[in-house]
Amino acid sequence: MLHFSKQSYSAFVFTTSMISMLCLLLASTLTIAGTPGEIKEGSVLREASLYGFAGDYRKLSELRGKPLIINVWASWCAPCRAEMGSLERLSKRYGGKQFNIIGVSIDDDANAAANFLKRYGITFDNYLDYRLRLENMLGANTIPLTLLIDSEGRVLKKVRGFHQWDTPETIQMIGTVFDTKI
Repeated sequence: MLHFSKQSYSAFVFTTSMISMLCLLLASTLTIAGTPGEIKEGSVLREASLYGFAGDYRKLSELRGKPLIINVWASWCAPCRAEMGSLERLSKRYGGKQFNIIGVSIDDDANAAANFLKRYGITFDNYLDYRLRLENMLGANTIPLTLLIDSEGRVLKKVRGFHQWDTPETIQMIGTVFDTKI
């Protein structure tokens, strides 16, 4: 059993309290801080160019007319890699039917991102945000970030961090946000 002197115990408690306060301060700062030009929940996405890994190009507005899930990721991000399989399964089951799913890579290295997609057999459309315009507009100061967008381009919900996208609970949440039965 460890024994602390009254002075060392007080120092330990003070240090632990300071670390806790610092963590809370950092966490609150991260959740408050946005990105330049970030679109908030309830706002309509601005027009943006999407550059595919196969050299294809389209405008974000071309995806209107059906609800849209946008996942912002990077090949070097462990939580992004961990959730990609569940997004692929969600896409195979529902993508293109009740809603569309796209990925936006913020990788600096397009080859690393393309190799990741190929290696793990990701088939839903993915685009490279090499100028970081989408990263800033979508508010991806942390990744993974997934946005649920209505058929008119309005941001309904932002989900930060790793998520298992193909569980019954998550599918129900998606249906609730999109106000549709899935």
